[in-house]
Amino acid sequence: MTYRLVIKSAQIQQEQIILDTQQLHYLLRVLRLGNGDRFLALDGIGNAWIAEIKDRSAQIIQSVAIKTELPICLSLMTALPKASGYEQVIRCCTEIGVSNFIPVISDRTLLKPNSNKVQRWRKIASEAAEQSERKIVPKIIEPIEYIAAIEQIEQVETTQNKYICVARGDIPTLWHSLQQQTQSEILIATGCEGGWTELEVAKAIALGFQPVSLGNRILRAITAPIVASSIVTAVLEAKS
Repeated sequence: MTYRLVIKSAQIQQEQIILDTQQLHYLLRVLRLGNGDRFLALDGIGNAWIAEIKDRSAQIIQSVAIKTELPICLSLMTALPKASGYEQVIRCCTEIGVSNFIPVISDRTLLKPNSNKVQRWRKIASEAAEQSERKIVPKIIEPIEYIAAIEQIEQVETTQNKYICVARGDIPTLWHSLQQQTQSEILIATGCEGGWTELEVAKAIALGFQPVSLGNRILRAITAPIVASSIVTAVLEAKS
């Protein structure tokens, strides 16, 4: 079994990884590793090394190439669901391959998170990236109002195919739409409980989003982003 640990690039000094107290506890107490044991160190920005434990640090043995990232960048804009639902979204979608999380506050959003929540989300993303052997740890921005988010995205020059998931209507499925994927980035938007309002959907379409369906069933606010991300991953990896 290969044990994995996400580190910061600043911890690397002259081929040594200076481990902090929490990392030492995880390696020595939780995993029961000791001097001479090896693990996979990931810096969360695309680099990976085999490292060997030596006292309170680890010696880098060699760099390794890991092919676990999607061929294009996948961003997920999610109207925040109730309670701790977004934590599950982050954990699962990090494992699936999402690179950027954009939490938004829509007309029907009930959750109003504070800065502590955001820090917890980032910790969950790091843990999930570590577990799934991702080369990168996804970025999670501070929550932003939905309209402001889509307007900012429209102003940035980018090569994105943008999709907004809608529960009802005579619209193509995400699976079908992805067959014509031509850009180097994908952005998926999913709503919270109750879905998007008609005005929110209309605004997104006006700014270049394509409305898509995730199938014939009505999905929970937590389920929809996981299904959408899974569809994207399945299509992209089938093509590559």
